[in-house]
Amino acid sequence: MTSVLPATVRAVRLAAVPEGLPVPGDLSLAEVPAPVPAPGHVLVRNRAFQVFAGLRTLIGGAARDTPAPGLRPGDTLFGPAVGEVLAAADPFKAGDLVLHPLGWREYALVPVAACTPVDPALPDPVAALSSGSAAYGALTRVARVRAGDVVLVTGAAGGVGSLAGQIAHLLGADRVIGTTRSPAKTALLAELGYDAVVTAGPGTDPADFAGRLAKAAPDGVDVLLDTVGGLQLAAAVDAARTGARFALVGALDGQLATEGAGATAPVRLDAFRIVVRGVSLGGYRGPEHPEVEAEWTDRFGRWLRSGEIRFPVTRVTGLDRAPQALSGLIAGQYSGTVVVELP
Repeated sequence: MTSVLPATVRAVRLAAVPEGLPVPGDLSLAEVPAPVPAPGHVLVRNRAFQVFAGLRTLIGGAARDTPAPGLRPGDTLFGPAVGEVLAAADPFKAGDLVLHPLGWREYALVPVAACTPVDPALPDPVAALSSGSAAYGALTRVARVRAGDVVLVTGAAGGVGSLAGQIAHLLGADRVIGTTRSPAKTALLAELGYDAVVTAGPGTDPADFAGRLAKAAPDGVDVLLDTVGGLQLAAAVDAARTGARFALVGALDGQLATEGAGATAPVRLDAFRIVVRGVSLGGYRGPEHPEVEAEWTDRFGRWLRSGEIRFPVTRVTGLDRAPQALSGLIAGQYSGTVVVELP
């Protein structure tokens, strides 16, 4: 049976293209008509959705070649969400929990093809919103971590990085080094199994960072999982061992820049060193590896139940606090995956 919905429900919309980094006033909480069940769709009441830094690019007005389309003023934001099915379409039934891409709203009408059942093996349904599949896919398909590797993870306190270091150790890495822009997060990274932490906040001198990275990895690095780019990627090239494998999954240096629209992240790399050390460098795109999601979910569930991995998550309650949650994420106030939960 379909639940009776109110005539209007709430959603977060883009009010204006940000000038520089977004502020809460760039988003608005709007009353919109309640979605109406339709053939081939699932009506979902959202329980939680992920807040991710890539939204800065999508709302910045200059997105191009992105997996998801850019947003214009008046559009409702979107992103990974977990919700309860209210009106079902085969193969789903009312009461099922599903993962889908239409967060930032209380209720969503989602095409059946865009819904995935939440694996009951996950101890907490919110774990379905982790960014672990990107970390796992990059480490197994692009960087191909091997036993004994020294692994560097940039942006190690974020949604991808907070799981990447743990995954690298579980895949056999001997030493895992993380970077963070906040010295206050070094203790958390130690708890997550990082063997060393190098800070790189705003205004960091490239030579100073490279020197501190060299101390943390005196024999160089075999693997890089990069979510940042910028001076950290450049320093990793200098620290690369022969045959190093670099997997790029993000570009926070550009996405979190105070100027521009977060749609570019230029960096100068030492091409000579890349050649003479045989460094491979590739970007990781989930759609190119469709088998990874199920493989990751299976391993993630088993690792969570056995206690071999932790899922760091920051929970923000209430749709009305979602705009502040995006600003807080961009400002580096949170650790791990950031989710907005709807009571």
